[in-house]
Amino acid sequence: MRLDLRLIAEMITPGARVLDIGCGDGALLEHLEREKNADARGIEIDMAQATAAVAQGLAVIHGDADNDLAFYPDDAFDYVVLSRTIHAVEKPREVLRQMLRIGRHAVVSFPNFGHWEVRMQLLLTGRMPMTQTWGRPWHETPNIHPCTILDFVDLCEQDGYAVEHWLAVDEHGLQAPWKRSFRLANLFGEQALFLLRRKG
Repeated sequence: MRLDLRLIAEMITPGARVLDIGCGDGALLEHLEREKNADARGIEIDMAQATAAVAQGLAVIHGDADNDLAFYPDDAFDYVVLSRTIHAVEKPREVLRQMLRIGRHAVVSFPNFGHWEVRMQLLLTGRMPMTQTWGRPWHETPNIHPCTILDFVDLCEQDGYAVEHWLAVDEHGLQAPWKRSFRLANLFGEQALFLLRRKG
């Protein structure tokens, strides 16, 4: 499994009800069912990947995070996961709001556009950066709303979401030693993971 998916799996309690938005081939779902006895379901916009996940016996539907979350009832899940997808949806703020309506917790991972290497490439070359985390040229990427760790923290504060846990890591899984500083994590963390809940 991809690094961020392994870290997400560690945040989820055994036996939880989980919805994975943008679940791809269902690797996280399969892991959660097998290792954590979770009731794990998924939504995937890519029909080929959704079909591959269903062929493995996983509960995956073809759907779109921007439009289909509104059909789920309040508090239907313990965790709603959005891994490396928030920057590719049309309405990230609304998707996050829906996640925390239908789930008690939201788990979000994303590549950090504030990482020093991204900043350096923009500064020195004047071109969209290519790093291990941002591994596609601009014309092939689905990213329409790239954000930084600080951007995401600001959005959570504006919309009243509590950050229960967060990590900034590199592509090899080395966790950032600056656990108390969003600013340092924003500079040195290649990707971020957040566990959120509604306040109150």
